Amino acid sequence: MDTQNPNVPSHAHTPETGKKHPNRRHPHAGLIHDNTRHTTRFTVIGNHLAQHPELSLLAIGLGTHIQSLPAGTRVDIKTLAARFPEGTTRIAAALRELETHGYLRRVRERIPGGRIITRTISCNQPGHSGTDAPPPAPRKRTRPPGSKLLPAVPRPAYPAPALLQQATDLLTALRREDTRLLLSTLDVAHLAPGVAAWLERDVSPTSVRHALTTDLPPEALHRPAALLAHRLTAQLPPPPPFRAPTPPPAVRHPLQTCDGCDRAFRAPAPGHCRDCRSSLLEAA
Repeated sequence: MDTQNPNVPSHAHTPETGKKHPNRRHPHAGLIHDNTRHTTRFTVIGNHLAQHPELSLLAIGLGTHIQSLPAGTRVDIKTLAARFPEGTTRIAAALRELETHGYLRRVRERIPGGRIITRTISCNQPGHSGTDAPPPAPRKRTRPPGSKLLPAVPRPAYPAPALLQQATDLLTALRREDTRLLLSTLDVAHLAPGVAAWLERDVSPTSVRHALTTDLPPEALHRPAALLAHRLTAQLPPPPPFRAPTPPPAVRHPLQTCDGCDRAFRAPAPGHCRDCRSSLLEAA
């Protein structure tokens, strides 16, 4: 009478909650955890994946395995099929499940060589991806006093090194005209192309110096380089008018005396005149 028939179906039980739960009444029934706290080599997996009601057991296990891998590990179908015995068909289906429920994303990117590759992105909590968060607002860069960018200056059409050096020497010597025009190395490097553009337009160094140093304000100059950059741009003279190249002067040979008829003619060397040369050719 005490022998139970294993073929008899189990009786249906009504849901029990609270104090009537069978595990509460019988502490040793069901699952018991014997846990040890991990301190190294562990991965935190959300119950939304481990107990997902719609994913297959293979998809849950594969998703757990992928989340435990370090960044850069290959997780394509062939690599996973070589690691696990399920085969490419079942692994591909599990990957599609994970992708459908947001645990995987596949994006196509073009690498510098021009080739297009597919990257797999693992999401440990779908809907809360770090890539979906708005980027942090860029911090406003504060510049020290006097470090505001200088205005742009004209550029020469042909910035020859000798022309730029002449412009640099002119700017460096401005402090001799006015001690307030003492420029830093960076200021001179910024202004030199503007001075070169003036010199390229047939403006003499004296005229450029006069344009930069005349009628300066009487008070102290807060940013002399900015003032010079403004003058180089606002007062830039037009290009010189086009001048057609002058043809070279005709060569005028000295007078020579013909050896045949004593007639005078112009030629680079002594000899016969044109008529005598013709008579000699006919006689020959």
